Amino acid sequence: MLWTENRVVRRIGAVAGSAIFLVLAPGTVVGYLPWLISGWRVHATFPGFVAIRVVGAVLIATGLPVLLESFGRFALQGFGTPAPIFPTQHLVVTGFYRYVRNPMYVALVAMVVGQGLLFGNFCLIVYALTVGLITHAFVRAYEEPTLRRSFGAEYEEYCAHVGRWIPRLTPWNGSEN
Repeated sequence: MLWTENRVVRRIGAVAGSAIFLVLAPGTVVGYLPWLISGWRVHATFPGFVAIRVVGAVLIATGLPVLLESFGRFALQGFGTPAPIFPTQHLVVTGFYRYVRNPMYVALVAMVVGQGLLFGNFCLIVYALTVGLITHAFVRAYEEPTLRRSFGAEYEEYCAHVGRWIPRLTPWNGSEN
């Protein structure tokens, strides 16, 4: 009974923590800072094609559900949050994590690039590149070593089959077919 109660408390904490972290971190990276940079004002498209705006809208529209679904998996399956102060208890390798190791970061950068294309704002493209480079450095210097220490061989196998930034075409199911 106590184990079940602790599990429920942990899950509630994970959901609440993930929701707060979602608003604070990705909300700032993909919402507040792009707004400060661009005011979300629409300018002329880069090469003058409306199709560029459509690509931008598609990147935003596909990035948002990936981000939200990935956050949900951390809370509901991993019993933790993406925040280092309340990490998951289980390695999350389902959902979009079957295609790419860092779907949240890929989604964030895609959404910022999407805003740059949609609003015709080159500064947002530069910002997206900066976010991508900082994220890459953080993943290599902190996240991957921490996950290796926490999950060992399970994480090593996952890394061997799922790319850090480039999604697989087919989902990884825990073993090579």
